[in-house]
Amino acid sequence: MSDDNPNTSTGRKIALSENTLFGMGNPLLDISAVVDKDFLDKYGLKPNDQILAEDKHKALFEEIVKRSKVEYHAGGSTQNSVKIAQWMIQKPHKVATFFGCIGADQFGEILKKKADEANVDAHYYEQNVEPTGTCAACITGDNRSLVANLAAANCYKKEKHLDLDSNWELVKKATVYYIAGFFLTVSPESVLKVAKHASDNNKIFCMNLSAPFISQFFKEPLMKVMPYVDILFGNETLLTHDTELRRLGEYV
Repeated sequence: MSDDNPNTSTGRKIALSENTLFGMGNPLLDISAVVDKDFLDKYGLKPNDQILAEDKHKALFEEIVKRSKVEYHAGGSTQNSVKIAQWMIQKPHKVATFFGCIGADQFGEILKKKADEANVDAHYYEQNVEPTGTCAACITGDNRSLVANLAAANCYKKEKHLDLDSNWELVKKATVYYIAGFFLTVSPESVLKVAKHASDNNKIFCMNLSAPFISQFFKEPLMKVMPYVDILFGNETLLTHDTELRRLGEYV
């Protein structure tokens, strides 16, 4: 792939170098393993589903890692997106930068390793109050039941990470920014700061609407960011149920 990619929305060419693409969101360590029906029944799981972990699922994460064949991946909506972008670009490495919060624990160390293996320049805010966020993928045949425990992903602090000079320099190096709407539930002030920087410096800011509950329950922070959005991602369901969002989506 060429080191210069045309930006079809603006006609500009974007030189691909380290830290050109910036993403910020909820990092999760994806833990994937083949399980049986008894395992699903034990934790009240459907064969093909996506849920947030409850108290009854805490032991699930400890049990699933003891399976004979376990795969670990750097996951979470935005981290997955920048990871795939980096995979498509191939070289140079570390075109994609990622910020998010993890725990100071074993899963956090594995997550850092997996992000590094994917050639993503991940800079995590590490804290010891909550464990690293995880997502268990319980596979039975062709089905996959996902159980997500956000944990540390909910603990990102703008003043303790994004505002640090060394980290903000990485933000300034980027020319394209991508943040999923999910992060508005964690640190809307961080999203707004990055969006304003992109707008003030004629850079490209992209946002994903992520899920209907974002516009339903976090509409105020979402609407504060929307004027700065250059590219908005969202399917028909996400856009059509909200007249105001649909109008802004057409404008973007």
